[in-house]
Amino acid sequence: MNLEDNFRHQGLRRNLVLQLESKGIKDKRVLAAIGKIPRHVFFENALVSHAYQDKAFPIGEGQTISQPYTVARQSELLDVKPGMKVLEIGSGSGYQCAVLMELGASVFTIEFQPVLFRRTKLMLPQMGYRPNFFLGDGSKGLPQFAPFDRIIVTAGAPSVPEPLIAQLTIGGILVIPSGDNKKQEMLRITKNQDGSISEERFGNFSFVPLKGSHGWG
Repeated sequence: MNLEDNFRHQGLRRNLVLQLESKGIKDKRVLAAIGKIPRHVFFENALVSHAYQDKAFPIGEGQTISQPYTVARQSELLDVKPGMKVLEIGSGSGYQCAVLMELGASVFTIEFQPVLFRRTKLMLPQMGYRPNFFLGDGSKGLPQFAPFDRIIVTAGAPSVPEPLIAQLTIGGILVIPSGDNKKQEMLRITKNQDGSISEERFGNFSFVPLKGSHGWG
């Protein structure tokens, strides 16, 4: 893995941050994280030119690295504070996980695809990020490590998995795209003091389908 981060890469990242600001991302900590993380490292060398465009890109196993706007928007909605315990459903390339760690989270990340799990588990520590890695059905969450202050789902779910709501702390937030396997609506679910649930909606997105018993199989 080539960890080189040269002036060209840094300039491309600054331009990307400006793009995200122009599209409505306001959280300065999220923008700073995206401005710091060398996104090109998550791509094959031949694809470096694509790394700082605001678009998704295939990473194998039928998965994608989400477009930077989507990563920034989910991170902004999640409202992570330093020291929070965060569950990430869908490690994927590891890029979203890196953003969460730059925000100061203690991250538990679970991946369904063994090839991506092995790749990300090897790569992130080389970049200085050491989350807790798990291979398995993320749609069930990680009950043995619950509760979590925040839960983020990086794949489209047919509905909101009940186990994930159950694994939120009081006051906790779940950010999840929910809909069919082509287009989903971004939901932010908050667990209130009395244990009830509040739901907010933040427009349409397109994610790969969530795999597992509470996903698309």
